[in-house]
Amino acid sequence: MPPRARRFVATVAVVFFLIFWIWGAVTVHDLLPKAWWIDLIFFTVAGVGWGVPLIPLLRWADRE
Repeated sequence: MPPRARRFVATVAVVFFLIFWIWGAVTVHDLLPKAWWIDLIFFTVAGVGWGVPLIPLLRWADRE
């Protein structure tokens, strides 16, 4: 697959993944108890955690 096509596929996949990730984070947040420290931990994990599953996809898209 040409590099340009791989990058396009990766871009579309990232957009769909982020839509799913945000939907999941909002759904899980609604189930948690209402406390500021729980929000702090949850949004820290959710805000940083989205990048970890995308690392293999981005490496694949950047291959020669």
